[in-house]
Amino acid sequence: MPNRLINETSPYLLQHAHNPVDWYPWGEEALQKAKLENKPIFLSIGYAACHWCHVMEEESFNNPHIANYLNQHFVPIKVDREERPDLDNLYMSAVVSMTGQGGWPMSVFLTPDLKPFYGGTYFPPVPRYGMPAFIEVLEGIQRIWQTDRQNIDSVSEKISEYLQETNQWHTVSSAQINPERLVQAANNLIQAYDHQYGGWGRAPKFPQPMVIEFLLHRHLRNHPEALAVAEHALSMMQRGGLFDVVGGGFHRYSTDSRWLVPHFEKMLYDNALLAQVYLHAYLLTGNFMYRYTCERTLDFILQEMTHLSGGFYSSLDADSEGEEGKYYLWSKKQILQAIQHLPEGEIFQNTFLLPDEGNFEGKIILQSRASLDILAEEMGVTVQEYLKMLDIPLKELYRIRGERIRPHTDDKIIVSWNALALRAFAEAGHYLQRDDYLRAAQNNANFILENLIKGDILYRTWRAGVVRTHAFLEDYAGLTVALLTLYQFDGNPHWYSEAKRLSEWTITRFQDTNGGFFDAARESSNTFILPKYPQDNPIPSGNALAAHALMLLWTLEETTAYEKAAMELLTTLQQTTVEYPTAFAYWLQVQDFAAGPIQQIVLVYPSDLSEPVLNWFNPAVTPYHPRRVLVHSPLPVIDNAPQILKDKILLRNQPTVYICQNFSCRQPLNDFEQYVRIVSEGF
Repeated sequence: MPNRLINETSPYLLQHAHNPVDWYPWGEEALQKAKLENKPIFLSIGYAACHWCHVMEEESFNNPHIANYLNQHFVPIKVDREERPDLDNLYMSAVVSMTGQGGWPMSVFLTPDLKPFYGGTYFPPVPRYGMPAFIEVLEGIQRIWQTDRQNIDSVSEKISEYLQETNQWHTVSSAQINPERLVQAANNLIQAYDHQYGGWGRAPKFPQPMVIEFLLHRHLRNHPEALAVAEHALSMMQRGGLFDVVGGGFHRYSTDSRWLVPHFEKMLYDNALLAQVYLHAYLLTGNFMYRYTCERTLDFILQEMTHLSGGFYSSLDADSEGEEGKYYLWSKKQILQAIQHLPEGEIFQNTFLLPDEGNFEGKIILQSRASLDILAEEMGVTVQEYLKMLDIPLKELYRIRGERIRPHTDDKIIVSWNALALRAFAEAGHYLQRDDYLRAAQNNANFILENLIKGDILYRTWRAGVVRTHAFLEDYAGLTVALLTLYQFDGNPHWYSEAKRLSEWTITRFQDTNGGFFDAARESSNTFILPKYPQDNPIPSGNALAAHALMLLWTLEETTAYEKAAMELLTTLQQTTVEYPTAFAYWLQVQDFAAGPIQQIVLVYPSDLSEPVLNWFNPAVTPYHPRRVLVHSPLPVIDNAPQILKDKILLRNQPTVYICQNFSCRQPLNDFEQYVRIVSEGF
């Protein structure tokens, strides 16, 4: 018989709907049961693509003996961390404070008033890996619950006090960003960099696209080594292993230091952020390999992670047929059989290392022996010609791989993750002149606005026509930034008006009178602490996104309240970002933006003029710059247009451009050649 999770929409929760554990979803029924029966809560948090979540389910949650014990002595609650990031952040902080480490599945034990007193991650069914058996953990906790409740209450109070203290940070008002601290943060990142293999930290090694993005920003400030480190990191990751050279897109992280053996799940947020940083690296350096990696990543999202209505799915599982990575691995024999009849087979063998014994558990993970632009140079052809030849055997391998049993897709659509992808597609559509990418961004924006807003409430997730969970700060702020990005490139005022509406809701529902924003709205949170965590995770912090959204709105509206709220956030955390730059990299990007100068380019044109933007805002004429904001509109402007458009007039009834810096504008002009000269001078 199915348990209560059968009525949920989350694929992760549905994976557990037929466990013998009497799972509850997080909600009043379970929380009241714990209070009425005076039982501890066993809270298990994971996600659909999580390998060790599958392992613990098979070993423990499908074990009748363990399930019976859980059902008798605990109130078991299962949570999808992607649906409830507030619970995940709160209780992960508790687990890390107790054990010194975290991960998923997260296993945490709570008192009926939701205060944590013991926790961990994966527990095996029998003692191994230096960990106790899960049943031993349950029996030990039950024994202490019955015989030493005072000790449990004491521990839970201490942990709760710690969580309260770390959750509070008060805004320190400062007029401006200190540029020297940005320099110091970049230096700290460069010093901590792995100059041999790329990346930061030991294995497991995560791709860190937000860190690389910040270094690209610093390159534009002439910071020594910033570009070299960013390029080295990007080049090492795109060679294969972490990057799926056959199907495109990136896996979650590398289990080794050389980016060879990934943890094979693929997440939307990783691929969105990585596509964006490879795009920006291409635009700043002209290195075609970065464009190639960006496009193959976005094409992967379109082909394998996009709903017919325009939403983007959450993830692809690491496992298939019960084995992690099976879908992606090859034997040398399989590879040679696939490519031996192709004239381009030789170039494939010249590109990739194909050891007879394999490079991972007897199988092969494809990784090029050097960067492809170097291999192309060795062969005496351009990298574009090299990639064109290599594409033929790669497509054959992709065709063959498609006949295998594919990893499961978590097809729920999450607003904040979709917002990251929306931004990447909007920027790539404009700067790469790819209409299909721009359409993907527009379709995605329409999908979210039409399906995930009900009345005046934004919801976080959508699946099979059903929305669940009121949205969080990261959803509201992330979608605001994404819509303002799209607005710059297609000029549709609907995106702007929706972004303004979202920003008003954000301030009303999330703002903390002591400074910053809570991660969850007051009226929809059912946690014992209203969380406010500033640290970036794999996606940007909700507060950092809120600061970014406010800064963008300020550049378009010149409303002092927007700038003041953003600068208070950014300056309060500036010293923290210097000390822990890998954990606050998105903050660093927004601080760099706020440090200015910010260039606003406003183009107005007669309403009867067809395709007026193509020449003026063509990327070859007006190139990418992270501190450049573009606005274009026919005249007369509509009522809810940005303030920066309101006083603009046409010269000689022709397209007229205003080049401004922090709202101080040059004389308007409609001489195209003069405009090209001014923009090329930089700022």
